[in-house]
Amino acid sequence: MKVIIAIDSFKGSISSIEGSNAIALGVRDVYKNADIITLPLADGGEGTVEALIHATNGKWIEKEVTGPLHKKVSAGYGISGDGKTAMIEVAAACGLPLIPKENLNPLRATTYGVGELIIDAIEKGCRHFIIGLGGSATNDAGVGMLQALGFHFLDSEGKEVEFGGRALHNIVEINLEDVHPLVKDCTFDVACDVTNPLYGENGAAYIYGPQKGATDDMVKALDEGLRHFANKVFEKLNLDIHSSPGAGAAGGLGAAFKGFLNGELQSGVELVLDVIQMEEKLEDVDFVITGEGMLDGQTSMGKAPMGVAQLAEKHQIPVVALAGGVNQEQFKLNERGMTACFSILTSPMTLEKAMDSDRTFNNLRFTTNQLFRLVKASRNN
Repeated sequence: MKVIIAIDSFKGSISSIEGSNAIALGVRDVYKNADIITLPLADGGEGTVEALIHATNGKWIEKEVTGPLHKKVSAGYGISGDGKTAMIEVAAACGLPLIPKENLNPLRATTYGVGELIIDAIEKGCRHFIIGLGGSATNDAGVGMLQALGFHFLDSEGKEVEFGGRALHNIVEINLEDVHPLVKDCTFDVACDVTNPLYGENGAAYIYGPQKGATDDMVKALDEGLRHFANKVFEKLNLDIHSSPGAGAAGGLGAAFKGFLNGELQSGVELVLDVIQMEEKLEDVDFVITGEGMLDGQTSMGKAPMGVAQLAEKHQIPVVALAGGVNQEQFKLNERGMTACFSILTSPMTLEKAMDSDRTFNNLRFTTNQLFRLVKASRNN
């Protein structure tokens, strides 16, 4: 019996790695000599760096950087085992969890710390970057990150503009003379699963600003700043940073990576599956186990388990998804490649109990055990 386990984290409950360990135990309860390949999974958001470190035999790096509200924070990122690739989740340096809810303010919040992580990785020898967008508390169009890399954004007095979204409308000049010389040698693969433009009614400020603490007046000011900045970039550098799908991701970081760093914005799931070489590992596999905390209509729209299912279906390998819950509304997973889906909950319980990490571990193991007992019995008949 050869099995691939490729699950996302059950957010707030259990990590991808621990969940995979539980499933592996469940398989070996039935097939003691099973050949099991564990591929911790993510879709570009939370847990992406952890999954990629595991897949590449990499290491975790801690670095003190400028946090979203300008105070120092400790941020982590990964470097692959060969030392060539850095894996960074922008939320580690400018994410919503770094700011108490009452202090959220995208007018002030900066992405400067993201640039500091990139510089640290460059100086450690990395030239390839995998960036996970999402969860940022910022709306500065990535200007802070670019400032850390040596780009200068100057006001009417020739001074560097301050941090945060409020500074965008003050930019009148852009100076590239001090950009870190090795930035041009770097490539950036950016996990981005939204298609919002930089500004406008579907842009970064209007769609994502409120969850970052922006009032209606702040949203309007932020959007005007993004529009001004995009126009200034086009005027000075002949770059259209507004209209590329995903430009509005992470408060405009998508625009900064695409426009200034020639980044490739792509599906987070596809990027991660490519890095972990999922398809190459499917040879002679009997079953694929995937899953996440909740399987629902959103899962079929490109989340990690769906990417796994589509690869498995391509190779005609049965794929089973395990989840804390399975929402049957608009459920289309079976017709899109998922062989079967199961909830791991064994009895009625509160959400708090269901999300207890030890309980989730045991439930994953038990459900897997029962599933493979059925597989073994059907094969013996």
